[in-house]
Amino acid sequence: MPGSMQTRAGRRGRFGRISMIAVLACAALAPHARAEMSEINVAQQYGIGYLPLMIMEDQKLIEKHAKAAGADVKVGWAKFAGGNVMNDALLSGSLQFASGGVGPLITLWAKTHGNLDVKAVSAINSMPLYLNTRNPAVKSIGDFTDKDRIALPAVKVSIQAVTLQMAAEKAFGDGQQDRLDALTVSMSHPDAQTALLSGQSEIDAHFSSPPFQYQQLERPGIHRVLNSYDVLGGPATFNTVWTTTKFRSENPKLYAAFVAALDEATATINRDKRTAAETYLRVSKDKSSPESIFGMLNDPEIVYTTTPQNVMKYVGFMYKTGSIKVKPDSWKDLFFPNVHNAAGS
Repeated sequence: MPGSMQTRAGRRGRFGRISMIAVLACAALAPHARAEMSEINVAQQYGIGYLPLMIMEDQKLIEKHAKAAGADVKVGWAKFAGGNVMNDALLSGSLQFASGGVGPLITLWAKTHGNLDVKAVSAINSMPLYLNTRNPAVKSIGDFTDKDRIALPAVKVSIQAVTLQMAAEKAFGDGQQDRLDALTVSMSHPDAQTALLSGQSEIDAHFSSPPFQYQQLERPGIHRVLNSYDVLGGPATFNTVWTTTKFRSENPKLYAAFVAALDEATATINRDKRTAAETYLRVSKDKSSPESIFGMLNDPEIVYTTTPQNVMKYVGFMYKTGSIKVKPDSWKDLFFPNVHNAAGS
C-alpha cells in the first residue's frame, strides 16, 4: 500500500511538472501568438499632399503587403477637415493611422509623451503652403484688419495656423505670434476655397495647400500674400502620418505593411507622375484638368518623400511659445525607428 501511494505521488509530481512546463511554454509564446487587428482605419485630409494615401487606398496596397506577411486586414478610409478632430479619433481608438501637417503631429506627440507615445510613421511630402487673398489692399500679413477672415484647417493647431503664427512673430515682433489668430476660421480646404472664390463670403483669405492654392491663383483678383517656405527659410515637410506606440507594438505586421505600402505609393508617384495625376482626379473627384495636376506634380517645390525636412523649426517655435510643454531633442524623437536612417532635419 505504501508503495502504491508512493507511485501515485510520483505520478502526480511528474504530471504537475509537465503541466507547469506546458503553462510556462504557453505564457512564453502568448505575446507572439496574439492575433493582430483584423480591421484598421486610416484617415487623410484634402489635396494632392495626400496622394500617396489615395494610391494606397485605390490599389489596396496595405492589404497586399499585410497578406504577404501572413495577415488579413480590412482597411477603412476616412476624410477629415483638420488634424485636431483626427487626433481625437486616434486617441479614442477608432482610428489607427492619422495624417496631416507637422503642427498636429507635434501637438499630439507632446500631449502623449510618456503615456500613449504617439509618433510619426513617416513624412509624406515636402510642399509650400500659400496664403492667398482676394482683398487687393492686403499685400503682406501686416495689412490684414479686423474686417478680414482667414480660413485654414484648424485654428491654432494646423500647420497653416502655426506657420501663420511664425510669420506674425517675424512681422510684429516677439510675443506677437497670436496677433492674427482672431481672424482665423476653421474650414476644410474645399469649403474655404468655395467661400473665397464666391466673393460673397466673409472669408476673403485662405491659407491652404496644393492643389487649392494654385487653382485660386488662376482666378482674376486672387493673389498670394505668404509662402511657407519663406517663413521656414527653405523647403519643409508638409504632411506626415502618425500612430500610437501601442498599435505599433501590438500589430507589427500591419505596421510594417503600412510602411511598405507608403513606400510603394511614393515610388509610384515619382516614377509616373502622369498616371499619378489621373489617379488623384479619379479618387478625389477633383474637376481640374489632368494637365493642371500633372503640372503641379512636376513643380520642383513639390516633392513626395518619406524623409522629414525642417520639422524642428516648428518644434522650436511651438515650445518657445508654450503650445507644447515638452520638447524632443531631435527629429528622431518624433518618428518611429523605421525612418531614423533617413537624412532628416
